[in-house]
Amino acid sequence: MRELLLVSALFLVYKFGRLFANGHELRAFHNADRIWEAERAVRLPGEGSVQALLMHGEPLVRAANTYYAAVHFPATIAFLAWLYRRRPDHYLWSRRVLALLTAAALALHLLMPLAPPRMLDATGLVDTARVYGPSVYGATPATDSMANQFAAMPSLHFGWALMVAIGLIAATRTRWRWLWLLHPALTLLVIVGTANHYWFDALAAAALLGLALAVVRAPDTGPAAPGPAAPGSVLHAAAPRPAEVLQ
Repeated sequence: MRELLLVSALFLVYKFGRLFANGHELRAFHNADRIWEAERAVRLPGEGSVQALLMHGEPLVRAANTYYAAVHFPATIAFLAWLYRRRPDHYLWSRRVLALLTAAALALHLLMPLAPPRMLDATGLVDTARVYGPSVYGATPATDSMANQFAAMPSLHFGWALMVAIGLIAATRTRWRWLWLLHPALTLLVIVGTANHYWFDALAAAALLGLALAVVRAPDTGPAAPGPAAPGSVLHAAAPRPAEVLQ
């Protein structure tokens, strides 16, 4: 029940963010111009260089759009479900971090509405989801009742993906666990290449995640404390008897 209430509360806050975005489109585009200019000022590579890689073939573009639309929520839910069953301590930690990250992100969405690069003419980028499909957004952003299209910063796609990787690396011991970092790496390429997010959106998400990780105490992953020695064991045989202690 607590999990359902938490998810419901975050969803309601997000829906409120959608309503708050209505009437703030001009502010969202003004912020987008500032972000685009700031990225160029610090000489970040243009988002178009990533999109050019995807535009080599329509199947690749569609695959990127599908990854953006279909992997975000299911991967995070599967991650939490697995932790809930197999690593309860890591589940509580990861859930709290994700909740804190999401709440902070939603607050920033309200404070700083931001039009994504696919809407900004100055970027020269293609809205790959609208042109090639599939798309999760309505054709008219200002009247889209299903999603807040002016909530580019921070990117929860990237923030959640990065936490999934960190959580799985922390909860497992296999030497292959570092390969989970491929998920946020691929997510970063997808959100930028499909023109749904700026580089700064991912950096902001990573910064908020870092703060959330610093606030929420990680589970103890050290060696378990030794339990009582079983009768007949070496530890049990070596333990002094009460009479010997008194002597």
